[in-house]
Amino acid sequence: MPARTSLFLPEDDHVKERLRLVQDFLHVDAQDQLTRLEEKMKCSEISMEVYISKVKALLGKELNLENGSPVDGVEHNGQTNGFTNGSHKDEDGEDATMDVQEEEEAVKSPTASKGKGGRRSKANSDTKKSPASSRVTRNSGKQPTILSMFSKVQKRKSEDLTGENTNGQNEQKKEADDDVDQSREEKRLKVDSNENAAPEESKSAFIKPVSAAKTPPPKCQDCRQYLDDSDLKFFQGDPDNALDEPEMLTDERLSLFDSNEDGFESYEDLPQHKITNFSVYDKRGHLCPFDSGLIEKNVELYFSCVVKPIYDDNPCLDGGVPAKKLGPINAWWITGFDGGEKALIGFTTAFADYIIMQPSEEYAPIFALMQEKIYMSKIVVEFLQKNPDATYEDLLNKIETTVPPAGLNFNCFTEDTLLRHAQFVVEQVESYDEAGDSDEQPIIITPCMRDLIKLAGVTLGKRRAARRQAIRHPTKIEKDSKGPTKATTTKLVHQIFDTFFSDQIEQNDKESGVKRQRCGVCEVCQSPDCGKCTACKDMVKFGGSGKSKQACKQRRCPNLAVKEAEDDENIEEEDVLMEKTKTVSHAKRKKQTQCKLTWIGEPIQMESKKQYYRKVSVNDEVLEVGDCVSVSSEDPTIPLYLARITSLWEDINGKMFHAHWFQRGIETVLGESSDPLELVIVDECEDMLLNYIHGKVNVIFKTPSNNWFMEGGMDVDLKVIEDDGKSFFYQFWYDTEFARFETPPKTTPSEDCKFKFCGSCARTKEREDQEIPHAFEPLENDDNDSKVLYALACFKGEQFRVGNGVYLPPESFNFSVKPASPVKRSHRKEYVDEDLYPEYYRKSSDYIKGSNLDAPEPFRVGRIKEIFCHRRSNGKPDTFEIKLRLFKFYRPENTHKGVKASYHTDINQLYWSDEEVTVSMTEVLGRCQVEYGEDLNESVQDYCSGGPDRFYFLEAYNAKTRSFEDPPNHARSAVHKGKGKGKGKGKGKGKSSAAQDLQESQNEPQTTKVPKYRTLDVFSGCGGLSEGFHQADISETLWAIEMWEPAAQAFRLNNPGTTVFTEDCNVLLKLVMSGEKTNSLGQKLPQKGDVEMLCGGPPCQGFSGMNRFNSRTYSKFKNSLVVSYLSYCDYYRPKFFLLENVRNFVSFKNSMVLKLTLRCLVRMGYQCTFGVLQAGQYGVAQTRRRAIILAAAPGEKLPRYPEPLHVFAPRACSLSVVVDDRKYISNVTRGNGGIFRTITVRDTMSDLPEIRNGASALEISYNGEPQSWFQRQIRGAQYQPILRDHICKDMSALVEGRMRHIPLAPGSDWRDLPNIEVRLKDGIMTKKLRYTHSDKKNGRSSTGALRGVCACAGGKPCDPADRQFNTLIPWCLPHTGNRHNHWAGLYGRLEWDGFFSTTVTNPEPMGKQGRVLHPEQHRVVSVRECARSQGFPDTYRFFGNILDKHRQVGNAVPPPLSRAIGLEIKKCVMERMKEEQASENVKPEKMEVSD
Repeated sequence: MPARTSLFLPEDDHVKERLRLVQDFLHVDAQDQLTRLEEKMKCSEISMEVYISKVKALLGKELNLENGSPVDGVEHNGQTNGFTNGSHKDEDGEDATMDVQEEEEAVKSPTASKGKGGRRSKANSDTKKSPASSRVTRNSGKQPTILSMFSKVQKRKSEDLTGENTNGQNEQKKEADDDVDQSREEKRLKVDSNENAAPEESKSAFIKPVSAAKTPPPKCQDCRQYLDDSDLKFFQGDPDNALDEPEMLTDERLSLFDSNEDGFESYEDLPQHKITNFSVYDKRGHLCPFDSGLIEKNVELYFSCVVKPIYDDNPCLDGGVPAKKLGPINAWWITGFDGGEKALIGFTTAFADYIIMQPSEEYAPIFALMQEKIYMSKIVVEFLQKNPDATYEDLLNKIETTVPPAGLNFNCFTEDTLLRHAQFVVEQVESYDEAGDSDEQPIIITPCMRDLIKLAGVTLGKRRAARRQAIRHPTKIEKDSKGPTKATTTKLVHQIFDTFFSDQIEQNDKESGVKRQRCGVCEVCQSPDCGKCTACKDMVKFGGSGKSKQACKQRRCPNLAVKEAEDDENIEEEDVLMEKTKTVSHAKRKKQTQCKLTWIGEPIQMESKKQYYRKVSVNDEVLEVGDCVSVSSEDPTIPLYLARITSLWEDINGKMFHAHWFQRGIETVLGESSDPLELVIVDECEDMLLNYIHGKVNVIFKTPSNNWFMEGGMDVDLKVIEDDGKSFFYQFWYDTEFARFETPPKTTPSEDCKFKFCGSCARTKEREDQEIPHAFEPLENDDNDSKVLYALACFKGEQFRVGNGVYLPPESFNFSVKPASPVKRSHRKEYVDEDLYPEYYRKSSDYIKGSNLDAPEPFRVGRIKEIFCHRRSNGKPDTFEIKLRLFKFYRPENTHKGVKASYHTDINQLYWSDEEVTVSMTEVLGRCQVEYGEDLNESVQDYCSGGPDRFYFLEAYNAKTRSFEDPPNHARSAVHKGKGKGKGKGKGKGKSSAAQDLQESQNEPQTTKVPKYRTLDVFSGCGGLSEGFHQADISETLWAIEMWEPAAQAFRLNNPGTTVFTEDCNVLLKLVMSGEKTNSLGQKLPQKGDVEMLCGGPPCQGFSGMNRFNSRTYSKFKNSLVVSYLSYCDYYRPKFFLLENVRNFVSFKNSMVLKLTLRCLVRMGYQCTFGVLQAGQYGVAQTRRRAIILAAAPGEKLPRYPEPLHVFAPRACSLSVVVDDRKYISNVTRGNGGIFRTITVRDTMSDLPEIRNGASALEISYNGEPQSWFQRQIRGAQYQPILRDHICKDMSALVEGRMRHIPLAPGSDWRDLPNIEVRLKDGIMTKKLRYTHSDKKNGRSSTGALRGVCACAGGKPCDPADRQFNTLIPWCLPHTGNRHNHWAGLYGRLEWDGFFSTTVTNPEPMGKQGRVLHPEQHRVVSVRECARSQGFPDTYRFFGNILDKHRQVGNAVPPPLSRAIGLEIKKCVMERMKEEQASENVKPEKMEVSD
């Protein structure tokens, strides 16, 4: 025994130790043989040496690790991992086996230097690649073999990057003791790695068999496959006539060259051949994939095959040369798809290139995966290239509906396939992007790729940094040249975008030189500049000009691009919680000037020590009341302040004026996009000394022309006035809090105060007045001297009478019954078997997505019994403290029956009670109408749908006896008056006529008939927006434009009278603008003046990527559909305009998209505003925040945003928007409150019949009555026994198996899955997920088990060999869970009492919204359930296949949301009509002054 053995365990201990490690994995007969040998040794029948040699021989044979005969001697048998299948003996007779120990070190520690001497290094040193180390060549120069012919041995291609080059036929002269040591080394590695993995465990743990959970089972050191895996297959050996590589290459059947040395040497490139019937295996004969990173890590892979000439395309074996153990493989590569479906894949060895045709039968399953992923990457790249805005769900849809080409060994693609090959697919996308132009938006940052990268935990920049030749020619995919059609724009819209951007981009390009271009940590960032690409050639260090400031193309950091795109999409709304910024009084920042001041003329009036004047001379410039002036700021960087003089006077402070301020456009939400000369009026004013005045300026009011509606699309000069430094213009009054641009209010000062009238003061005073309650019409009160009673009170512009219903905040009074409120119980289980549920520990938070536990209560409702004030000590009433005495109304959930009672009753049904409460008038939130159902002259149904804020009661509730009774007479009599109009409205006696009118206008929206506006719905989808407007009775959609055929068909089905154009909106606008009356199909086009309302939601994912505009993203935006849509508005000039979009529309590109949209509308002359609404507050069980931009033509009133109707989870109601560090809110005054309770999943769909995964019957019967108010509404008035589209996606067997194992408890998701083997419906058994690495972040489980599934859990780079498939717990989720909030919600069930996540276009358990499982059934939600979550009536039709229908539903605007907006528009129209009627009746003589 050579002395070096003593470095390790003694020989016999060493064998025993190995025996223990593998004992459990041996076949039964081998275990029997071992037992017999052990007994023989114990009986001294055989000596220790013989026992050890036999054990070794047995192990060698059993593990198939040594192909030589067991009697070759102890030392050779010790070489347990020198599998040398068919290794040729060289002439010195030395066995040319590879020195495996070194190979192992190459894998374990590529950084160890490969000198001649002792080459051991610490077995577990880091696996970083060291490009510096050079490759050892294969020739030792000792043998005059055929090898010596190949003087131009090509280095292994991964050489420059991975360094280590340990080839099979190298360094054949090895001392035998190396062979012996090898087995020891291997054993040491195994023990080391186990100890490292489990430092806490004592070493004795390895002596007895250890439970698989605690120690990872042994892996092959080369191919990294588990030795106990049933799928591990061995190469079956070569036929006898198989040749070695050099012999085979000179075989005349391949007829490339003969064995003449010169022939080979003169050959420039490597010869190329085709191979068929091939198998790839490692040194130990394990069949293994060649694409899992082994080659790149210098693991030696060989292949046996039949070699055919390059021109032979026939994969059969005829005419081929059988070859054995070719290799090792230096590189593998793909060349483009050969004009068809399949890619060409090839290997390179030191001697030749081989293009592969067909695998051997045993290798086929492994190779099928390879083909699968190559084909998969082709699908992905082609799909994303045509659909850059696709989501992850869209991609899944594409993959699941693609039929693989014939001849591939698999029949369908699933999400599992995609995640399995994600790393490869992403690398393909990266190489595709590299080949593209620098100004093209890379596919890698599309929403879809970002989701895939996150979900699968893909490492970016790997392939590029390594400059691997694995992909020799990136998959050839034709670039799709046809982008979106160029936007058709009107002159005005075009000019705004062009002038703004040409300045902006130059500025950005100047600034962007400084911007960080890389993350600095990925391999791409750390590689050097290539010096060859156009960007490098421009760099000064490579002799260029240095102008372009572009990063090296090879070093464009993928992480940074993806991160930027992510940041832009996940703009947090809670980021900047600014105070409500009131403009700081200008007084603090102004500068006085020395000036000559003289009054002109006599004072017009004296008033409280003030002498008022008409005119004054300031520095010889005459100023009079109504003139505009500039005031300089103390800070010279701030432009001059501008104001209108509304009065001039002198008092003890000196010569004064009252300034009504203007605001410059740049100070509004428009910011830098505004016209530099445009001002707005704001309600801000102050008194100032005249010596602050800097000089006179000229401010004109730009009124819309009389022909405004017909001026759309004309050539306009963007300049409104010439800039002479002193001229400005304004069109709007601006609300600084809500960012509303409105026509300036008309205010008429009375004659006597013209010289001192200020519109700002008047409006401010009016607003303050409204905030204070006032009481009128005192009543006789004999009973009580301490209080004064009134018949009427006014507050916030509303009138309240005795007998009216009022809303109050929930905290204003409580009920006598303490209802069994839902206890906030933790849904986490106390004890969990962590070996069975290894991921449950990730559920640390008690918050359940989609839960209503935090939803506030709806408003309290009361009826006014008395309006009163207390008398002061002097006997006069204290009118500052107006009080109300109310009767309380109970809602069903406030009674002892609790929440269950509210589920079946109407949401506007109340119970009378005789309980009373006194509240302050200031608490009142609004007025409502509560009637006794029996007293109505119409059905309860008609009464409720007759207007908003209507409630009814049928019974009284007695809290003491917990019983329901008939209401007392006084409950009825308060309303049962003045009946007989047939409208069910009770009017009190003796009301003032004004109050009567006001009440009527509130309760009787029908009194004035509002005409329906002719509407054009652009990007209409299946029609959600139009449907809501139709329900509000404000519009009839005569035209709709929708490019996607299935959605257009759905729109036609539901709106048979609408002309639906299925073509590009740009093409249509071009036709109309060029004077066409019809399109190519003969459909009539709407003409100028036809369209009164324009609504639509232009898709705009295209520029949601980067945070700032540069020339590329700008051109994308300039051609975007938002710009086309604004041009529609400019051309048609509708009376009302609505733009709906995702919440982040208001934040894209630092809110630049929002600003430019508003800028266009302002320039056209539209009053406009923006806001964010939560659909869940308008009656759907779904969180869906949407940005809504509203605009109204001159002469119309600009609608406000609708007040919330339903309370909703507060987490989902963060609706403020921060623009340029200023916080804006929608004009909603009642905050998160609502008049009705929240709508739940149970309300939405508990009445739908049970169906199974994949249910496809398009029409079934309901099998039951509606259970809840929502279900009664949604089923519609006409009784329809047929339920349509209650169909759900057929999920793959594996996904279905997972869904089946998700518990029914609220908050259940993938983290509740058990780690077990299950037989799926397709007969396949799943595998258990193996935990093989320690997890730095999460430690170990309570049972001591590991928690990591990939090397990255311990902080190392990911190892492709760690991927696992076909497991119940999806491997990718624990893999990347630590950095993605544990993927909470994936495979999540909806909760009956909760709400839907935003309804997506394709419900996928691992999609962006993974909470798509039915609360009780093992399936994803059906199309009809999704449609209900959006508020579509059951009678609403969708069109196409199931995925088409899901997409139509997911893309729609919820009709209840658009209905609420429609009702607000209707209110505005009615107000305008009323005002017009009033002005016709009274022709005022007074001249109106617009301030």
